[in-house]
Amino acid sequence: MADRPCVLIVEARFYADIADQLAQGAATALEAAGFDHERIEVPGVFELPAAVRMALLSMEFHSGSHPYAGFLALGCVIRGETDHYDHVCREASRALMDLSTEYAIAFGFGVLTCETMEQAQARADIDGKNKGGEAAQACLAMMDVKRHFRLIQR
Repeated sequence: MADRPCVLIVEARFYADIADQLAQGAATALEAAGFDHERIEVPGVFELPAAVRMALLSMEFHSGSHPYAGFLALGCVIRGETDHYDHVCREASRALMDLSTEYAIAFGFGVLTCETMEQAQARADIDGKNKGGEAAQACLAMMDVKRHFRLIQR
């Protein structure tokens, strides 16, 4: 249905199987709440903030397919042997937080930061911790906050 509000899911595909589980959990939650969604892929977690900002620019310039009612960032970072993990987690998280506050977007943070692949799988599993679904629920809750302040309609 074209008249339903749409949420943009931006997913980091570095761990594709984890991203698919996160996206499935998010999509199920959004559909149950009556929202459409659009998925866009980026290579890794570090690229998530840039993609969200590009979507916001497309809305500002009316060049995108439609306005988004909310945004989800999904992905996974697993600690390795170097401090790369710390930099990616910190900088991507900070940039996403900055976007959510500067632009007052309804946002769900579904980036897993795990020590092992097993931890990531347990958190992404839709029959387990379902962190993709939790991120979608957070986004939906923030849409309610925006409606409270009359920043969006529905």
